[in-house]
Amino acid sequence: MTAALNLDQEQALVLAARKKLRGILPDHRLLDDNAPMGSIKAPENFNGENFADFLDLTNLKPQATSTDIVALCDKAEEMGAATVCVNASRVSLAAELLDGTSTKAICVVGFPLGNTLPEAIAAEAKLAVEEGAEELDMVINVGLLLDGEYGRVYEQVRTVVQAVDVPVKVILETCKLSDEQVVLASLIAACAGAAFVKTSTGFSMDKRDDQPHTGATVGHIRLMRLAVGDNLGVKASGGIKTAGDATSLLQNGADRLGASGLNTGDSY
Repeated sequence: MTAALNLDQEQALVLAARKKLRGILPDHRLLDDNAPMGSIKAPENFNGENFADFLDLTNLKPQATSTDIVALCDKAEEMGAATVCVNASRVSLAAELLDGTSTKAICVVGFPLGNTLPEAIAAEAKLAVEEGAEELDMVINVGLLLDGEYGRVYEQVRTVVQAVDVPVKVILETCKLSDEQVVLASLIAACAGAAFVKTSTGFSMDKRDDQPHTGATVGHIRLMRLAVGDNLGVKASGGIKTAGDATSLLQNGADRLGASGLNTGDSY
């Protein structure tokens, strides 16, 4: 297992990534050497117990039925979850069920691979917003990132962001990336107009793959927060099961959690 980085090493990765992306991406304040890095701390309104305020309660299973979505929305309303995250074909149902509550209906697009054409994801995004989605979670093209095609990844994200008028979260699929690549992907997404960067789809568990899915880790959350600064969101998703998991991620820079539920010892 790779040893955890110290803060100086984490900051050095951010500075190196900024330098690498200058001249490839359009000018952006986050690529300046003197741009402030993000703060490694919990959200100011986190009191150690109010996990639901930061939770995207999620069901993205392909076999999810309308009954499952109704149950998910009922649970979210009871909890006071920030959002319910579903597949695009279910977002109109979620939006109808959550109308008049404080919980938003949101959905994924270009999911779970991110490998279709950007214009197709943008079209899906527009339709999802028309169906009631108030936020969107999209997936980057990981293969392009690994190829070093940073400009094309930027254009993918930018195409989707410009197609809609709701916040777009950009899923990096961090389990497929090195620490350096996590920082590069975070900066690319932020420069392209993302509202959040997000760790995982939760679907990268192909047994033929030599990179097992690990979900959200504190190390990756720290790098993502440092890279994007304090003005963008950072969403941790994948493998978050307990209050301890959630607390560690929030204390290290996350301000949104994606999970099907948390074992916090209370009614939800």
